[in-house]
Amino acid sequence: MSARILLIEDEEKLARFVELELCYEGYAVVKALNGRAGLELALSEPFDLILLDILLPELNGMEVLRRLRRASSVPVVMLTARDSVTDKVSGLDLGADDYITKPFAIEELLARIRTALRKSAARQEGEILAAGPLHLDPLRRLVTVEGRPVDLTKREFDLLHFLLKNRGLVLTRETLLENVWDYDFDGGTNAVDVYIRFLRGKIDDAFGCKLIHTVRGVGYVIKDE
Repeated sequence: MSARILLIEDEEKLARFVELELCYEGYAVVKALNGRAGLELALSEPFDLILLDILLPELNGMEVLRRLRRASSVPVVMLTARDSVTDKVSGLDLGADDYITKPFAIEELLARIRTALRKSAARQEGEILAAGPLHLDPLRRLVTVEGRPVDLTKREFDLLHFLLKNRGLVLTRETLLENVWDYDFDGGTNAVDVYIRFLRGKIDDAFGCKLIHTVRGVGYVIKDE
């Protein structure tokens, strides 16, 4: 599965160049040309990494990062023409994972992206995910509610894992299919509805909680009651 990268950059020529290079490397890229639009995308869709310029219209990159870190730990690599130590320290203190100064060689940017993605994957691999009384241990592939184990199939576990990794985000059926099912799966989006029913039966109904929510006409979200 290719990593999804959000590129928030107001210089259109540079944004297009970076987009083409990332797509050539196999990444899926979404662009935003101002800070406000970029923040809205970052908070509404799942991304594996964000490339964030500092000098942005409507909402500068530092403010985007500050607001983003209230809700998400997605890796962020800052892109900027500024090279002062103060700017770098400020970005890192706000939660940036890395910092690259313009103009940059695309090879260096790609290397920093790979490093940030590896670190994120290693961090997530052992991270216990939770929503209310529900806990998921990805290394042990163990799911518990109120400390009691829940027996899930591989597909149910993978679906729940992806929902929890993106807790609070409304995920479309298409997004869930792309990230949980195989590329060659042709069972249609109703497969998502079927497995959501399975999960609700084993978690929400069995334990009397309400964690998996339907957003009519859009998809599903997992969040605390």
